[in-house]
Amino acid sequence: MPDAQEGLFAAVDALLEEAAGTLPPPGERVRLREAGSLTQAQVAKALRVRRETVADWEAARKEPRPPKRAAYIRLLEGLAARHPVPEPTAAPAPPPASEVHTAPSAVPSSPAAAEPAEGVAAPVAPSGKTAEAKEAPRGRTPAKAAPKRPAPVPADVDPRFGNGPLGVLDGDGSLYCVGGLVLDCPATTLPALVEWTLAEAKLGAPRLHKSGKDSDPLIVLTAGAAELLGLPATLEDRRGLRLPEDHKAVKQLTKADWKLTRRGFGPWARIYRSADGGRRRCVQLAVLPWGALDARSWGDTGQLPPAEVAAVLGTYATRVLTPRGSTAVCGLELMSALRPPTRAVRDETTGSWVSGPLPGSLTEPVDPAPPEAPMEHPVVAARYPRFHERTPEEALDEEAYDWFRPLTDEECTQGYTHAVGIDVNMAFAAAANRLNVGLGPATHVRAPAFDPKLPGSWLVDLSHLDLDPRLPSPFTPRGDRPEGPGWYSTSTVAYALELGARVRPVEAYVRHEHGAYLDPWYARLRDAYLETMADLGVTTGMSDEEFLAAMAHHKHADAGRAAVLSAVKSTVKGGIGKLRERPQSARHTYGEGWPALQRPTWSPHIRAELIGKARTNMHRKMTKLASVGRYPVAVLSDCAVYVSRGPSPLDFLPYTPEGKPLPGGFRLGVNPGMVKHEGTQDFLWLASMIEDEQLNPARHIKGTDAVADGE
Repeated sequence: MPDAQEGLFAAVDALLEEAAGTLPPPGERVRLREAGSLTQAQVAKALRVRRETVADWEAARKEPRPPKRAAYIRLLEGLAARHPVPEPTAAPAPPPASEVHTAPSAVPSSPAAAEPAEGVAAPVAPSGKTAEAKEAPRGRTPAKAAPKRPAPVPADVDPRFGNGPLGVLDGDGSLYCVGGLVLDCPATTLPALVEWTLAEAKLGAPRLHKSGKDSDPLIVLTAGAAELLGLPATLEDRRGLRLPEDHKAVKQLTKADWKLTRRGFGPWARIYRSADGGRRRCVQLAVLPWGALDARSWGDTGQLPPAEVAAVLGTYATRVLTPRGSTAVCGLELMSALRPPTRAVRDETTGSWVSGPLPGSLTEPVDPAPPEAPMEHPVVAARYPRFHERTPEEALDEEAYDWFRPLTDEECTQGYTHAVGIDVNMAFAAAANRLNVGLGPATHVRAPAFDPKLPGSWLVDLSHLDLDPRLPSPFTPRGDRPEGPGWYSTSTVAYALELGARVRPVEAYVRHEHGAYLDPWYARLRDAYLETMADLGVTTGMSDEEFLAAMAHHKHADAGRAAVLSAVKSTVKGGIGKLRERPQSARHTYGEGWPALQRPTWSPHIRAELIGKARTNMHRKMTKLASVGRYPVAVLSDCAVYVSRGPSPLDFLPYTPEGKPLPGGFRLGVNPGMVKHEGTQDFLWLASMIEDEQLNPARHIKGTDAVADGE
């Protein structure tokens, strides 16, 4: 009886909590928080929710639920007691007609002057509608939770960028910004849009490094906005992906003294004028109907409503950086944003400030060593004829694994029922952590002593090392044993020493200027990845069973956040690929340079060092599992496939007697470098894939082609 009574009391208490108090209107919630000098992040931390959740509560997009509701009401009531609504003061009497003066100009002197004050009627929009009462197009309902009045700028936000990093412009002139804010954009031409964005939109983001540059505002154009601005629905130039120079829209920009970058007006267009007194005048456009958001990186983001597009891109901009092109471009731009090539230094002669190299950064373009360069590069063309196939003694071949082997008799007769794939989280980002890379030109040396602390490329013979054939060789992408001398990065040669190899380089190209250039890049992408995974319900500290259960449905928890996750992962792989970008033009002539070579970040030796580190990290973990009798049957990049007596990684991953993961082996978890379940197939499928079709099972363990899916 007492238990039943306690249950009733608990139910009543829950009802009382649910009915506790009422929430003030959305605007009052914001006023109270700001009156208490609190940020959304502080409120979120106290209530153990995400900052975006507090923003949703304040905009009335969502309502708090028990038990958070009662705590939130308690906070607001406490703030209301300390900061009551001020008594309205009587408006001053209008001056006599004789004292009224006509303003010299109807145009406000600054963007701030153009904003209506509280209680003052909004200016009339060009169409005759007020900015806050703009009619929606036929068949469309205006968003109730999206006020057209700029929200107050939180104290911790740069006032220059009070409306966030970007906006999504729709065909009715509504500009959807981060946090649910909607601005009324009066522009109907491209020049007017650029002028308005720079003068009034308050879009952009502060620099990530004190010597870097602020992120330019990004305007994303929907199909309706593109039509409004006179842009075609599709690009006729499918190869160049740009408007012709005689297009009306391009002519409008040219006539208004705006310039386009060398890539012209394409899906990602940068419109600019020369800096004015050190102030950048540049706006980035992304045209959704032209495929600005690649589905391989962004999923269906380009098809979402404008407000949701703004939410996805805004989250990415906040956690990574404002998009400036493909995720590969963003990955490379993030390196420069975190480690700018130059800084301001004082000229000892004149006393003025000039641009100088920033220590620890890639400061200027340098030629690669001959074995590091791709075949089209001038340094290769000067040595070999066009169709010459370079041997391992002539070219550095640090690439990710693509290996599989025949099944052994034991594996076919021991009752294995499944093939299970495990995938290393953010494998290449993890390899970038604390990676020592070259920052300057290479020095050629003959018969050097190997130095594992000196980044470079080494010609060394590692064919004598005898390894278990059930494991791939750590020295070649195909997993084959080297047949003689070859070029290897420092990471790979250092691992050969770890395995007991005799290392006697014949020659080397070493870089005496070096450092952990990628550390801040790794840290920012790691944090973006973990924060986004937490949004999807996957957090650190979970048990293995909890982690696998959360991962089984995390991509279906929220389509928008899943798109952010995909973009973050694509930023890692794409940025690394851009370090060795090859000619993009079909008109490129063999042996001539191409635009990417002019970037300090065109650094194929860094890419080789990083991929070599990722591949040897993979081999080290596989060797640890082999020590207890677990051998992979296939590896593709960062995915390894093992035979198992059950469908889960828990059925084959080894644990200590204390129930802990085998030290040094693969470990389930969300952190970069740990592994997740990639996919499971039955054992007969595995045997057929290897023996009959001669295909790498790791490529298809999910039931699809991993490479085609962008994995």
